[in-house]
Amino acid sequence: MTFTIFQLSSYVIYVLLGFLSLFAVAIGLFKFTQFMRLGVGGRKEAESILDDWLNGRVEEAIRAASQRRSVLGRVLQAVFSGIQARPNDPSYAEELSRQTAIVELASLSERMRSLDMVVQAAPMLGLLGTVIGMIDAFSVLAATDGAVDPTALASGIYVALTTTAAGLAIALVAFFVATWFESRIDRERNMMEAVMSAAIYGRVDPGSNAK
Repeated sequence: MTFTIFQLSSYVIYVLLGFLSLFAVAIGLFKFTQFMRLGVGGRKEAESILDDWLNGRVEEAIRAASQRRSVLGRVLQAVFSGIQARPNDPSYAEELSRQTAIVELASLSERMRSLDMVVQAAPMLGLLGTVIGMIDAFSVLAATDGAVDPTALASGIYVALTTTAAGLAIALVAFFVATWFESRIDRERNMMEAVMSAAIYGRVDPGSNAK
């Protein structure tokens, strides 16, 4: 009985926790590489394109946006395409850019639920390991008639503590990584709204609100 529980806790629980940790690392590397490839955070480039566009350097702005090196650049390209196609209908450019933004945000959100799954599953697996370890310890107590040798309980208690710690550690790391990625996505979403509005309706002069 003790051997069977020990095998279950040592080989099944540790394998599951090890799989989750490797899975979380793989997702984190995938998202980081994806963000680099898609050009997340290209605010300076977008500001430069907007400056050209709003100051009458239309061809330079369109040429820079057409290179599609960043998320914001692709959104601006959609705005410019809409304005060129229907100069007197800004709603068309706005809708075209919003469709582009939706596609970009969908790409940025890929695999984020997988990280959330790790955050939720890791502590549960750690708790499962704790329960199995305690069952192992109590089975040793049940099998003895007199005084119990503390070393006989060591394997069960060790499994209970290490699986809990491992589950919580994996969940915490995955939580911080997921939060960082989500903050980057939220920032990119806000910047998309800002550049879309500025390209179509112009920038707000900070001094216009001064009293």
